Amino acid sequence: MAIFVQVIRYLFAILFSIIGLINSFWGNDPYYGVFVILLSLPFYPVFSERFIKQIRTWHLIILGGFILWTALGVAELFNKIALMIQSFS
Repeated sequence: MAIFVQVIRYLFAILFSIIGLINSFWGNDPYYGVFVILLSLPFYPVFSERFIKQIRTWHLIILGGFILWTALGVAELFNKIALMIQSFS
């Protein structure tokens, strides 16, 4: 069970880091992207084991929900992905 939780945490950490990178380099709010990248750090098990001792699962759930809510609603992630694809083609 512990390996499954570690894999899920890494997947969410990578997802949130990608969301932060997309927001940093495409669109008009690079500071929001940097903020999301910083907020994705507790999802990496290596970071949370070394620096944050009192992090709990429900903290990560609330933080992940906040990141998804702001990325999909306020930051218009799908529009930025379309902009990114357009810039590559």
